[in-house]
Amino acid sequence: MAVYTSVSDEALAAFLAEYELGEAVAFKGIAEGVENSNYYLETTKGRYILTLFEKRTDPADLPYFIGLKQHLAARGFSCPLPVAAKDGEALRRLAGRHAVIITFLQGLSPRRPNAAQCRELGRGLAQLHLAAADFEMTRENSLGPASWPILWQGREANADALEPGLADKIESDLATIRGAATLSDTLPRGTIHADLFPDNAFFLGDRFTGAIDFYFACTDALAYDLAICVNAWAFEPDGAFNFSKAKNLIAGYEQIRPLQDDEKAAFPTLCLGAAIRFFLTRLVDWTDTPADALVKPKDPLDYAARLRFHRTAESIRDYGGE
Repeated sequence: MAVYTSVSDEALAAFLAEYELGEAVAFKGIAEGVENSNYYLETTKGRYILTLFEKRTDPADLPYFIGLKQHLAARGFSCPLPVAAKDGEALRRLAGRHAVIITFLQGLSPRRPNAAQCRELGRGLAQLHLAAADFEMTRENSLGPASWPILWQGREANADALEPGLADKIESDLATIRGAATLSDTLPRGTIHADLFPDNAFFLGDRFTGAIDFYFACTDALAYDLAICVNAWAFEPDGAFNFSKAKNLIAGYEQIRPLQDDEKAAFPTLCLGAAIRFFLTRLVDWTDTPADALVKPKDPLDYAARLRFHRTAESIRDYGGE
């Protein structure tokens, strides 16, 4: 279960007393996600999610995350809205952690997304980008290309222990990225989600109903966000690339926001970079998480398989784009 910080009944009751949400009638940890402690909270007034911020979340970034969700909701994009306490502030402290209560979003996260859901997700991602176009706050991507050599440093042996010869391939991938180091600075930029995996997207049937977990959101290349989604949605559990899912995802995005020629030309490199980012953070978690930890880290080899595909891609056509 993805809960790092436990909350006692007494602490929860005292925390809720700061709100106009009534008393708790249900409270349980949520297994999805590995970055923060998340709880399902039901009170006499409604259903909510309580998040306690852990690990990679910098407290200085929290006003940005809260402001972004408020902005998106005001623009009609469906996302959880932070709930203000009696004093008008949404950000609080609980169990020694920064904490926030957000509204409950209707829908289910797809366990095995289909092509129709991928098309809807693409549309939803583009709608998010347009809704955030006039969001004035900015945040550097703390897990962007500049961070990747730092994450990789000293982990060559860990990579080769997972798959012999993998370290040399990662070194080559990082060299490719260094050769395009200014790529994301020259492409259209704006606010991106940066972590829109299936467990952060909600659907009712095949209809996209909204996105959650904006705690990696930042200012970066818009097409990089689409590349992250291709990695997250268009590969099967065995590592095989699903051309139909990728094609639908890209087509759905372009129905709302057509890609520019320079974004299309850069797309294979953006997909490679997105896979490197998640491989490296998974490798760090895989090697640094204690064996008796409550949360089992995700397997970096899932992204090693994606990297093998991206190394062979020559254009956006290899991903189903045009």
